Amino acid sequence: MKFALTLLTLSPLAAMAAEVSFNRDIRPLLSDNCYYCHGFDEKHREAGLRLDLRESALKDNDGVRAIVPGDPSKSELWLRVISADEDEVMPPPKAHKKPFTSEQRELIKRWIEQGAKYEAHWAFVPPRKVAAASAASGTEDSAKAEATLSAIDHFIEQRLKAEGLAFSSQAEAGLLLRRLTFDLTGMPPTIAELDAFEKTAAKDFEQAYAAAIARLLKSPRYGERMAMDWLDAARYADTNGYQMDSIRMNWPWRDWVVRAFNDNMRFDRFTIEQLAGDMLEKPTQDQLVATAFNRNHMLNAEGGTIAEENRTKTVFDRVETTSAVWLGLTMGCSQCHDHKFDPITQKDYYSMFALFNQLVETGGVDKRFGKKSYSNMYDSLYAMESPYLMLATPEQEAQMKSAQSKRDSAEKALMVRNKEFKAPFETWVKEVRADGELLLKRIEEDGLRRIAGTIKLESLNYEKLTNKTERALVELFLRGDARWSVPMKTIDELRAEEDRIQQQIPHVMVMRDEKKRETHILKRGNYETPGDIVPPAVPASLPPLPVGTKADRMALAKWLVSPQHPLMSRVVINRLWQQFFGRGIVKTPDDFGLQGALPSHPELLDWLAVEFRDSGWDVQHMIRLIVQSKTYRQSAVVTPALLAKDPENILLARGPRHRLDSRFLRDQALALSGLLVEKRGGPAVMPYQPPGIWEEMSFGKNRYFQGTGEDLYRRSLYTFWRRSVAPASFFDVPARQSCAVKPQRTSTPLHALTTLNDVTYVEAARVWAEKLAVLSDDDARLKTAFRNATGHHLDAPGMTTLKQTLTKARTHYQAQPKDAEQLIATGESKRLGKLPPAEHAAWTTVCLMILNLDETLNP
Repeated sequence: MKFALTLLTLSPLAAMAAEVSFNRDIRPLLSDNCYYCHGFDEKHREAGLRLDLRESALKDNDGVRAIVPGDPSKSELWLRVISADEDEVMPPPKAHKKPFTSEQRELIKRWIEQGAKYEAHWAFVPPRKVAAASAASGTEDSAKAEATLSAIDHFIEQRLKAEGLAFSSQAEAGLLLRRLTFDLTGMPPTIAELDAFEKTAAKDFEQAYAAAIARLLKSPRYGERMAMDWLDAARYADTNGYQMDSIRMNWPWRDWVVRAFNDNMRFDRFTIEQLAGDMLEKPTQDQLVATAFNRNHMLNAEGGTIAEENRTKTVFDRVETTSAVWLGLTMGCSQCHDHKFDPITQKDYYSMFALFNQLVETGGVDKRFGKKSYSNMYDSLYAMESPYLMLATPEQEAQMKSAQSKRDSAEKALMVRNKEFKAPFETWVKEVRADGELLLKRIEEDGLRRIAGTIKLESLNYEKLTNKTERALVELFLRGDARWSVPMKTIDELRAEEDRIQQQIPHVMVMRDEKKRETHILKRGNYETPGDIVPPAVPASLPPLPVGTKADRMALAKWLVSPQHPLMSRVVINRLWQQFFGRGIVKTPDDFGLQGALPSHPELLDWLAVEFRDSGWDVQHMIRLIVQSKTYRQSAVVTPALLAKDPENILLARGPRHRLDSRFLRDQALALSGLLVEKRGGPAVMPYQPPGIWEEMSFGKNRYFQGTGEDLYRRSLYTFWRRSVAPASFFDVPARQSCAVKPQRTSTPLHALTTLNDVTYVEAARVWAEKLAVLSDDDARLKTAFRNATGHHLDAPGMTTLKQTLTKARTHYQAQPKDAEQLIATGESKRLGKLPPAEHAAWTTVCLMILNLDETLNP
């Protein structure tokens, strides 16, 4: 167990003075060191002993009992823990586990002495709402406490007092607004917003702050910010993955997610529509698009793969994504065997598998289009698998119908003349069969070379060439023969036009159950070795589906949002808390099982989970509770003593402060400079990217076609995401090849190299410099830039540092005019010419420095 001990035993000696808790103190030790051999997995269990069940641990086994409550000296577990004999000690050396520390041994001993009480795993027990007032310490006047503290604050304060700590003071107004604006919209506040907030907050802070929250929640930017994390969890990308990594068109689902958050769609409906929108009565187009959540998986479009193997992997992905997002469980560990730690059997896994196993899909691509730019290049090749939804406008439908009619007519007109070209074609085929050099010269593609050697000329029906490779071989001949090249050119042009129209019509892969399949337990997870048949069901260790309910995806979705479900509300609210504080109340958002971390504030987590459910699954209600709390509004300034006591801010004695996601950093640079284009929705765009990255990752077959104009300056949410290589300027993001629910913050050198050198940041600094030029003098420009970027006012030492940087930059660029010209030529946006080149370059340098200040990167 990697996290639980550090999470809740900040004072191990103090913990020993209290009653030992099985969940808090003992289960993490046994789970990490003992359950692998003495836990849930029957096939891997040794000596028939289960230490995760009290009745097994206390059972007499030929006079030996692992645990004798009240008497460590007669408890084999304790004797093995303290043994110095390598053949007796637990965990054994061959397990490669660290020996128990003296404090851990003492906890085990005291737990046995206190009666060895077991407790159900906290996450599998339905959450219960403890009244916030009763959770408060009671040392202050209760009326005063209720007036100044929210329910959240009562739970936090209770823990702080137990640790001898107190809340920090409230953050200054500008910094708090900046924190709030980033958390709710992913963007910085403007100078005008900062000025207005500080002015109104000076008169009535609570009213000003509530108004700011309401304004930001109504902003269309809110939905875009919320969608960012959901897209990571849903493994959304604009390509299919694997070597070919061809393009898909699921972006309407991304736009549906943005709209759902902006509309404050209740989370139960948000869940049902994504998992089973197609099963609703008379589903709307939006509800069908919503089901693309479980079609965001990778898709193998390469030749030579095994369709059933691909299909099986796709269903694996759906099971594991759904369990991670809504259950917070590592169900993938049960794909090949019973889970080693959590009460999830292999049968449970394949029962969940059965819920997603009825889709009409084959495991292969059945729809391709996109004109190849040149031979063996597929940078514009689209590939998808049924079922999919075509979202054509009436105009596009008419255009498509017309293009198809013209192409059909041209193809038929040529093929009915097959008697004229049949003999020349057959002669041509016989010639290449007889001459290997001629074969290589005339036919470049390997597939067509093979068909030239095997095609049965005598049985060809030229008017009904259903075999694609046979048709391609005939057409290759016709293109190269002067007698037929003109009509073939016409056909190719008509096909290109049809293809062009088709590329403008989104083809969204969706869910639709039309294939009844039996589901087998797959031995070792291998699709070739099916075992027992299992019915669709939910894990047996969790509450069952209602009696009489048909087990399908709709039943699963409704089960997840049912009041008695112990996990879903906790898991989702924990990720929401993580969004605002940088880490969840449970540090492992992807694992609420026995190997996951314990909650730092369990009563708070349960209170929030129940409040979320009782609010009607109102996400914005929960956000208001969080950001209005005193806990959230604290200053992030930390003393050395507090940093030493609580370096990860687990206790929340200070406000949250963490490095911005690289996508937010890019959007911030665009917003500060005024370059940001707030166009919403639609196909992904391709902003600046260093050359050669896609080509290197695809053996030269995928090329990056950089956009122009507004495509360079749209929000990062709309950046084209190739699954084999994420956007180059996003240095801390998941690969989107599988579900990811935990942020990946970094301060690696790649971060600084990007934010100091990438075209987006340098161009933003250049444009920002000219924008500041309208102000009267250097002091005014520096104060405005600093405040706009950081949210607070520039002090005297800061002014001195920035002025020194400006002076040094002016000196350099006046002496090196070529350097100045090169710097201010960065990016495609035009210069306004308000500043001389050397002055413009100097201010660009200062603005780039401000974009890279610690206060700018870490609000």
